[in-house]
Amino acid sequence: MNKIEGKLTLVGGGKMGRAMIEGMLAAGVIDAADVTVVDRNVNNRQWWGERLPEVSVTEEPAAAVENAQTVIIAVKPAGIADLARQCAGLWKGRLVISVAAGVQLKTLKEVLDSDCVVRVMPNTPCLVAAGASAYSCAQGVSKQQADTVAKIFGAIGVADQVDEKLLDAVTGVSGSGPAYVFVIIEALADGGVAAGLPRPLAQQLAVQTVLGAAKLVQETGEHPAALKDAVASPGGTTIAGLASLEQNGIRNAMIQAVQATAARSKALGLDT
Repeated sequence: MNKIEGKLTLVGGGKMGRAMIEGMLAAGVIDAADVTVVDRNVNNRQWWGERLPEVSVTEEPAAAVENAQTVIIAVKPAGIADLARQCAGLWKGRLVISVAAGVQLKTLKEVLDSDCVVRVMPNTPCLVAAGASAYSCAQGVSKQQADTVAKIFGAIGVADQVDEKLLDAVTGVSGSGPAYVFVIIEALADGGVAAGLPRPLAQQLAVQTVLGAAKLVQETGEHPAALKDAVASPGGTTIAGLASLEQNGIRNAMIQAVQATAARSKALGLDT
């Protein structure tokens, strides 16, 4: 994978920021010497100093933003206005990528006084380079800059460009989706324990089953329904379990969860 051009500044060196930079370094997207991390938290700065000593670390954002061609904002939504004030007049002329949940492009353009902004919805599996991210670009973002965004988030999983109006739905599926899958894993393990399995074995089987099923869908390209039908023999154990899932409304529960999350994401975006 080709390197991105110029220096990169990450504002917010927490878990998501760490995942992004470590993924980029592992994929060869950027060199550690070209990265600056801005964070006020002394523990976070210490982590960077110990884990990636070649990365520059500071608690003052202005110079770091001014010297970067690409800036990733990974702070909480409430902190963006303060960050914008500290770096007033410095945002134009560089690509600014925000992973702040719910903060719309129009808000970013207003507070940063720049049209070269990108809004990204990543998810927590980015921490293990298995993320699913979607991003939307403002009109001032060039194709080359959009390609930079794809390289960054492609280094920690998959990344797709979408219209901003779809990001609330993305939040419902991939942004919050890991939490739904964690519940499914927990429930599978609980079912195993109820059927007599030791807890560690039940959890191991549940985790590997979810991982393997997802990989099967990904690598075969088969529709999930076709793969499901292949497991469900006539009059067998699986179809009995599937009938129980349908009786208890698993499909409706998942659909409603995605829709509820998307609606909440939209409401939060309107409040910013």
